Amino acid sequence: MNVRITPGERLSGNATVPGDKSIAHRWLILAATAEGKSLLRGLPASLDVRSTAACLAAVAPAARPSLEAWAEKAASAAESHGSTWNPTATIAAAEPLEVEGEGLEDLHQPASDLDCGNSGTSMRLLMGLLAGSASTVRFVGDESLSGRPMDRVAEPLRLMGASVETTDAHAPVLVKGAKLKGIRYSTSTPSAQVKSSVLFAALSAEGETVLEEPAPTRDHTERALAALGAPVVSSPGRVGLRSFQHEGFEATVPGDPSSAAFLIAGAALTGSSMIITDLGLNPSRMHYLSVMERMGVRTTLHVERSELGEPVGTLHVEPATSLTGTSISGEELPLVIDEVPVLALMATHAEGETWFLGASELKVKESDRLRAIASGIWSLGGHAGDEGEDLVVSGLGLTGGRADAGGDHRMAMAFAVAALAADAPCEISGMEAAAVSFPGFIQTLEALGARIEVLEK
Repeated sequence: MNVRITPGERLSGNATVPGDKSIAHRWLILAATAEGKSLLRGLPASLDVRSTAACLAAVAPAARPSLEAWAEKAASAAESHGSTWNPTATIAAAEPLEVEGEGLEDLHQPASDLDCGNSGTSMRLLMGLLAGSASTVRFVGDESLSGRPMDRVAEPLRLMGASVETTDAHAPVLVKGAKLKGIRYSTSTPSAQVKSSVLFAALSAEGETVLEEPAPTRDHTERALAALGAPVVSSPGRVGLRSFQHEGFEATVPGDPSSAAFLIAGAALTGSSMIITDLGLNPSRMHYLSVMERMGVRTTLHVERSELGEPVGTLHVEPATSLTGTSISGEELPLVIDEVPVLALMATHAEGETWFLGASELKVKESDRLRAIASGIWSLGGHAGDEGEDLVVSGLGLTGGRADAGGDHRMAMAFAVAALAADAPCEISGMEAAAVSFPGFIQTLEALGARIEVLEK
């Protein structure tokens, strides 16, 4: 889908964002492996989450009927570049999903390969879950997923006793489950997916598993497990867990803070105020607000309740008068890895340069985001450079132009938001990619005041 965005309108008002994908993946896994019924509300009907649901349906017989029915109802009519355009997905997401679980020991051999589509989270987390089962599972994905690294997950699972064969360190991946043993493992690269994969494996391992990271990463898995009563011991950069079988639970998936980042940026770029409600306020996901604050964006957070260990509440954005460039260090980057596209496109409208240091991890996301960000900024009339492993963005504004999201949902949304403050209209192609994490993104922008014309579906 191609859209033309005409600048000059304020993006303000009250908004909600879809449920958090990171949390949805993990809670679906926990629901399918619980003993008893679980009730999940607010699941985002995005393609990545549907991939996890479909894979779980293939290995958890008791959960299969409801997971298959939910995934089918949430499915869209058209898919492109590993992305989904589904303007009705929010309807399916609003319906509760009841999942019947019969425990970790009920995981069965799937009848065919587990196709994870474009979802690296699905593949990496399920590799850990099934490493301790009596199954042999082949994981496959689309072209983009097949280019992303998998040995970083395979290595600790092998040390725990599973047989994990990658294809030149990538997918397809063959996992032969085994009786696992706990390990002490230090990761070289901060990764919440590696950590969560190991923790899911630890649920069925003998002895204690301890994982250490060079920097803290998002902690959704350990929060949920602790809320369910698991013997989790965690501190920044370190988490330990012994085997545990949890029971069914009820919870509502909070709004995705990474999706909220695009609306916050839109408000800041148009000098507007905004309120975002029912938002996940997990501290491990909110560091991008610190970066935005250095750039001149002021926000306040109000925690109102907890959902399976996750703080949920309201975020207020104050009108910004101007933005200033900043520098994101290599140590800080993992804390904002998903928000780099929107921060970089915001930076095109800031005074001075903004540097993203040690950003090589961006090359192995849904696309080579490091190169895509720089080329996209140039396409929209801005200035940016790919300096080896660093990205530098010049705050000279955007004159207008045309950019291609290349099938990357975060790039599509970042381009769209930055276009709100350009000097002239911008055309964004591949806008359907936004629905991977934010179904109805364009409609939300329009409701908040953006002037958007759909050129081609």
